Amino acid sequence: MTEGAIEFPWTARTTRPGLFDPPEIIATLRKERPLRPMTFADGHQGWLATGYDVVKAILADSRFSIRREVAHPPVTMPNAAAQAMFTAPPPPGMFVRMDPPEHTRYRKLLICELLGIPASTLPVFRQAAATVLDGESTQEQIQQAYTTMLGVFPPLIADKRENPTGDVYSGLINRGGLSDEELTSIGLLLFAAGYESTSGMLALGTFALLEHPGQLQALRRDPSLADNTVEELLRYLTGPGGMLRTAMEDVEIGGELIRAGQTVELLVGAANHDPARFERPGEFDVTRPAQGHLTFGHGIHQCLGQQLARVELRAALPALFDRFPGLRLAVPAQEIPMKDDSAFFGPKRLPVEW
Repeated sequence: MTEGAIEFPWTARTTRPGLFDPPEIIATLRKERPLRPMTFADGHQGWLATGYDVVKAILADSRFSIRREVAHPPVTMPNAAAQAMFTAPPPPGMFVRMDPPEHTRYRKLLICELLGIPASTLPVFRQAAATVLDGESTQEQIQQAYTTMLGVFPPLIADKRENPTGDVYSGLINRGGLSDEELTSIGLLLFAAGYESTSGMLALGTFALLEHPGQLQALRRDPSLADNTVEELLRYLTGPGGMLRTAMEDVEIGGELIRAGQTVELLVGAANHDPARFERPGEFDVTRPAQGHLTFGHGIHQCLGQQLARVELRAALPALFDRFPGLRLAVPAQEIPMKDDSAFFGPKRLPVEW
């Protein structure tokens, strides 16, 4: 075991002192050593990054790979099937798990366009995505949900070949160069990620504003704070999961030497609460200039849909409270069921009244 290496199980990541506060142990780990050795679930001797500067630097460093098949799981997988899915090479078109030059090829096709998917598919995706992201789902349920989501795309691809609609998906289909398998993976990736993350953030942001009435009143008094409010919500409400990068050569960073083949887990939530970057990080303050947070990542793998997500949140949150000025929780905040055991952090349901 590497000297000073810690273990950091999932339970430690989700033990929060308050509804929205990150686990207290994260602040301790970051203060002691923002980049430190960690023993991964499979015994691998890797690293845990909690400081803003080191997380951002690693995200921007091309000497680190995003590929899962060379990475190690930081926490115990629920079963052998989940472990196999974790380490499996990405299917064609799943570009967020690829390095250049494959990643570059797909990103260039998508960076400035939007994906057009019929609204009729939303109920299918809503149910299937909830199953995939629910930590209590069985492997069989997850596999069936993936099969359901993937089944949406072949007929859609065929229809858009016959009837192009001018959206990005039609463009990708009809420009050639991508197989149906690649087109299916790209469609699943963009639609599922964009839908679940934005809708989840809208619910979580609404919850946070209702629990911070002074900040909500500041936004209502000054609508020009909408941009700041969205950035602060994105910074303040980062979930427990981490990003993984694996060194492809020896890299010295943050005063530490990461050896080739070692995996680093990057805790974005810890970086977004680093007092060296954000003053009073534990406070939710809609007047804070929170730009620079790492919620959408950094470098070539940063989220393609981040600007669309910002536009949607900037429009939706003020409109929601304008339309329902008396909006309030229908149950005590502590009774709101939270999903802190999946890819996203937020309420499973948000009962409100007005």
